[in-house]
Amino acid sequence: MRDAVVVSAVRTPIGRRNGGLSGVHPVDLSAVVLTALAERTGLVPTLVDDVLWGCVSQAGEQTSNIARSAVLAAGWPESVPAVTIDRQCGSSQQALAFAAAGLVSGQYEVVVAGGVESMSRVPLGSSAAGADPFGAGIHARYADALAEAGTPTFNQGVGAELIAARWGFDRGQLDAFAWESHQRAGKAVDSGQFDEELVAVTLPDGRVVTADEGIRRDTTLERLATLPTPFRPDGVVTAGSASQISDGAAALLMTTTEVAAVHGWQPLARVHTTVVAAADPVAMLTAPIPATHSLLRRAGVSLTDVDVYEVNEAFAPVPLAWLAETGADPSRLNPRGGAIALGHPLGASGARLTTTLLHHLRQTGGRIGLQTMCEGGGQANATLFTRP
Repeated sequence: MRDAVVVSAVRTPIGRRNGGLSGVHPVDLSAVVLTALAERTGLVPTLVDDVLWGCVSQAGEQTSNIARSAVLAAGWPESVPAVTIDRQCGSSQQALAFAAAGLVSGQYEVVVAGGVESMSRVPLGSSAAGADPFGAGIHARYADALAEAGTPTFNQGVGAELIAARWGFDRGQLDAFAWESHQRAGKAVDSGQFDEELVAVTLPDGRVVTADEGIRRDTTLERLATLPTPFRPDGVVTAGSASQISDGAAALLMTTTEVAAVHGWQPLARVHTTVVAAADPVAMLTAPIPATHSLLRRAGVSLTDVDVYEVNEAFAPVPLAWLAETGADPSRLNPRGGAIALGHPLGASGARLTTTLLHHLRQTGGRIGLQTMCEGGGQANATLFTRP
């Protein structure tokens, strides 16, 4: 039976908004990780059947099928095809799922999945350009729910507040989770845990970005407690307990076990099971919970068997609600920090989570990893990885 394995996973450092990576065109940022994949594995790019690339704000510099532009910018042969995917924050995790399906079904032998987002150069919401992307029918269907939520349209920050209220999380719990994310990320940097997955980015002026920029080692609970709550005057969610607006790219080289052996590639992990789920689009961020239940049921795996969970920290209430509903071990959740500390370059985040998760499993000897993330519109991807 054919399978799907990841043989290499790399990412750029994650840059702060208007930080070190803001001077790099997103096409060139994508080319950095494609080039690194080839260099680290000895990949001959003509072997690649397709490049599946996540990107959310497909406007301006990120439009016109940025995946194809990335392939050409990397100097890969013109014969290598590519496609850009939008499942909101889960775009590059969806790219991985499509790649795995293509490998198992025999449509691919070698494929690259990944994604990019330069939120400095293409700000969030650019693709809508001031237009209403929902239409009258959707607004009519959810008019009462939106009115009850106190928002004129779908808003992820309001959704985070709704989740916090539904699960009874107070400001102190959210701030404590955010502080822990920064602490874990800082410790991961200090111990070199990210070194193998990172690819340095050379800027146009010759400077080199080698490390994630968003980690605030000196943040304190007292400082977090002073931040305003922008989504509700009496709310509990702040910029400190939300993911950072960021720039970055990540890429995964995928194939089958059989093809990997032919090329001398040692798989990092096998893609065991992938699922998607959907839930309430007003609260918007709860779908990782049913996605996880569906994933475990289909895989026939207990959560206690999973060594590490990566649940994207879009807002602190999301992983906290996931923990509350699944009963998972908090010590296994995002052990190297998450998007609150590292950042959330939307189209790249799914592949970034995979990259960090798989390197963590390899370095610690773990066997099973689970990844899930909430997405705009009330959806979620979930993926289970296994190692021999």
